[in-house]
Amino acid sequence: MNEMSPISVPSATNARLAGRDAVARRSQHLAPDCSGLNFYEIDRSLRDLLALYMDADLLRHLGPHLTRLGVLAGGRLNDLADLADKHPPRLHYRDRFGRDEEWIEVHPAYDEIKRIAFGEFGMHAMAHQPGVLGWPDRMPPLAKQAFFYLFSQAEFGVLCPVNLTDCTSDLLERYGSSELKDRYLDRMRTQDMDALLYGAQFMTEKIGGSDAGAAELTAVRDGDGWRLYGEKWFCSNADGDIAVLLARPEGAPAGGRGLGLFLMPRTLPDGSRNNYRIVRLKDKLGSKSMPSGEIIFDGAMAWPLGALDRGLKQMLEMVNPSRVSHLTRAAGMMRRCLNESLQVARHRKAFGKRVVDHPLMRRQLLKMLIKTEQSLSVMMLISVMMARSDDPVAAKIVRILTPIAKYRASRDNIAVATAAMEARGGNGYIEDWPNARLVRDAHLGVIWDGTSSVNALDVIQRAVGKERAHRQLGDALSERLADARGIPGQFRTRLERTLAQALSFAEQVADAPEKERFSRVAASALYHVTTAVLMANEGACLGEAGGDARRLLMARFVLEHRLSETPKLAFDGGDWEEPAISALLDDAIVPLDKAIELLAG
Repeated sequence: MNEMSPISVPSATNARLAGRDAVARRSQHLAPDCSGLNFYEIDRSLRDLLALYMDADLLRHLGPHLTRLGVLAGGRLNDLADLADKHPPRLHYRDRFGRDEEWIEVHPAYDEIKRIAFGEFGMHAMAHQPGVLGWPDRMPPLAKQAFFYLFSQAEFGVLCPVNLTDCTSDLLERYGSSELKDRYLDRMRTQDMDALLYGAQFMTEKIGGSDAGAAELTAVRDGDGWRLYGEKWFCSNADGDIAVLLARPEGAPAGGRGLGLFLMPRTLPDGSRNNYRIVRLKDKLGSKSMPSGEIIFDGAMAWPLGALDRGLKQMLEMVNPSRVSHLTRAAGMMRRCLNESLQVARHRKAFGKRVVDHPLMRRQLLKMLIKTEQSLSVMMLISVMMARSDDPVAAKIVRILTPIAKYRASRDNIAVATAAMEARGGNGYIEDWPNARLVRDAHLGVIWDGTSSVNALDVIQRAVGKERAHRQLGDALSERLADARGIPGQFRTRLERTLAQALSFAEQVADAPEKERFSRVAASALYHVTTAVLMANEGACLGEAGGDARRLLMARFVLEHRLSETPKLAFDGGDWEEPAISALLDDAIVPLDKAIELLAG
């Protein structure tokens, strides 16, 4: 008989290293994420700038609602977004009787996210009708963008149907017949989730991409309506109730002038299903919660919006606010990425000290912070200019800044999201943490509503070259420099000189077709100098009122990190830079005299 081996008894050392308590204790070394934080309360920049740019009575009224959304964004909404991202929509082609009644199944989390956005906050309606969130009038664009900005820090996908419902109802109100408006408009702006009709946009075709004028979808007249034949390749919010799309009326000329803008309901007035088929859902890199699909039209009924030969121009009226929405979403997502990185840097230690105390991490955080703050400043300016709809100067400023900001902020969002993933390290690459979704979602901004090059060409060739809108922008920025007494004289002169150079360069590129390849450089320069001037103005105004003047320091960093002519292999960042980084990474306010002292360094 073999002797039995003695039973191994765990030693105290083994229990200390491998027991459950030991594992839990080591887990304390991992940095937390932003779960549980109030994203409005921790965002001093947003609160400071809203106080500068928004009517005081409206801001007081919206304060509790923004606080409520801040709590949701850091809690329930964030959890729902993770669920919806991990359980993307599914397309069912037939019902149980074998009928071709394709429908899209979404996770219950997605439905709850929509209830928060549409039902609770009325984000699709607040700019169009009074009474949303108890405010007696329509809210200005800035109010809507503030809610978009906070919401996007937790959930990106649902903001597409929110924006589409907003913009589609606006096109219907402007160009729809009385009958169409009576039938659909109120239901597109209700907060009653049982009655609400969601908007959709079906634009892109296989042949066209960004070249919308090449569209082949054909419209054939049928009584007071039209029947559509063909297909669309990218259809946002594929199961939306009311879609807008471009189609070419039979016999119309080629190109953009031959396109009409049409409204197509999913369900016809008699209750029957319209004659189009959702043939596939896109398996997207990001924005997974929201269904995008491919659609074939086999005689679907649609009705024109406006003049049939002005469809593309009318459609661009929807593209512009959609581009502003992309700017706002990029600004919000960058803020989330920055906050996540600060959580890591302040809570995790490496090589004997906090990560935030290492010089390279501090510089990385600074670069993320500057990109984030730039987008917030330009979002504020565009929003207040959009509210001045009857002012031709404001219209020109919106015209040029919208594609500039959409282009630049969308690209910066990718860089910031990637830097935030790196800041968290290995966990940043794991789907358990928020960084992976932020990286995936960030890339969508450079695709939808025009690629980087399409937006840069819109800026330089059209807004500058044809409309000379850069002149109104330059005048408005010069006025802001003149109005802010707290900007030191030498720094003011530097900003004025850089502004003049950027405006001149943009005009030179616009006026020389052979220089088209510099369009992105010129558009980027306009973005950077615009944000530098805005930040200087904001910092001076806040500082003079006894508040935080840190945006003055941000303005200098924009000039030196994003517009500097210093060679990459030369040392930069003199004696002023490290103290300025410390001030920006600290939660304490920066008094105006301290900011002026650092600017002089």
